[in-house]
Amino acid sequence: MLILVVFLLLIFFVSLISNRLEGSIITMPIIFTTAGIILELATSATSQPIMGRTTFLRLSELALVLILFTDSARIRLQPLFFSSSLPTRLLSIGMPLTILLGALPALLLIPGLSLWEACILAAVLAPTDAGLGRIIVTSPKVPVRIRQGLNVEAGLNDGLSVPFLMLFIAVAMSGVKGAGRILIQNAFEQIILGALIGIGIGLVGGWLLGQAERRKYLNKDFGQFGLLSVPMLCLIAAEPIHASPFIAAFVGGLSVQIGFKDASLHALDFSEQWGQLLNLLVFFIFGILIPSFVSQMSISYWIYALASLTVIRMLPTALALAGTHLKPATVLFMGWFGPRGLASLVLGLVFLEKESKLAGEPYIRSAIIATVLLSVFAHGLSAKPGIALYSRMTGGLGFDAPERKESD
Repeated sequence: MLILVVFLLLIFFVSLISNRLEGSIITMPIIFTTAGIILELATSATSQPIMGRTTFLRLSELALVLILFTDSARIRLQPLFFSSSLPTRLLSIGMPLTILLGALPALLLIPGLSLWEACILAAVLAPTDAGLGRIIVTSPKVPVRIRQGLNVEAGLNDGLSVPFLMLFIAVAMSGVKGAGRILIQNAFEQIILGALIGIGIGLVGGWLLGQAERRKYLNKDFGQFGLLSVPMLCLIAAEPIHASPFIAAFVGGLSVQIGFKDASLHALDFSEQWGQLLNLLVFFIFGILIPSFVSQMSISYWIYALASLTVIRMLPTALALAGTHLKPATVLFMGWFGPRGLASLVLGLVFLEKESKLAGEPYIRSAIIATVLLSVFAHGLSAKPGIALYSRMTGGLGFDAPERKESD
């Protein structure tokens, strides 16, 4: 009860100064993570379990699904189709390279990890976070093409990481026999089925909402519940067939716009507010859990976390963007702003739910916590100064610059 009371009081008092905070470099995840840490240090609030691992996983999944849906529903479809080369490069080249590059330093820096356990860690930390990166993908100072590239990458890379994660868990537990079949099966279930669920529910839901709006049947206020139900249905439909609820929600947000043209303007505020509330609750609980783990971490975990946010992310991004003729400042900007947060927490919980009993499980857990914690503060504090600096460096770009083009 104490945890809930503190969280609600924090929500209330932060709302009183929210307008002032919006102009500062202090982000909401920083505030709520810090508050959780302080609460635990002051009261030892976790002397009893806050909630079960499964409950925390479901809460985190729900928060991520709502954030992905609302972010994708804002994406303009026509420019996306013309400029899809950036997210395609980041997902098809950048993400596999990130997993590969992430495994190597894990073996060197974290004693006790096997090769496949290092690959598990790399797969968990490969996705970028849509919530922590929100200030970037919504800033008008960042060119639309760059914003949408990062947004689509964050929306899809968590679902694309899952087949690799499941493969590495299976191989770590049972050996390499049948590895190819496991990867193909998981890729089909997670990616193809997840996308089909998102397309189906998004198209049908968007068409019905659009028809209701045109016929004046749709009440603006209550219609928000209708739009909110779309990502929830994606989450529920994905569960029994082992599809990715994250890909389903993101694709659903894109698809709903086809039949419901005003989706991004009509009722997304309600869905976004609930998503953000759950997101902040997850980071608050994450903060409470941190002190009991941080005290056991050696410096090697923090070195790995720093490497994960820099060279492990930035080098694959630079290689993926080679040949696009983007300015070095743009490549550096896109490389740095690949925060690790809610998506990595969810995938980490998915790994723990498997109860694989791997010897490296505590090392993987500690590395995830160190990386997410560092990302919350490093990316949060650098977001607004980074946008301002990037805007100054690219402010003179013409309309024919690759950053502003609608296609290559």
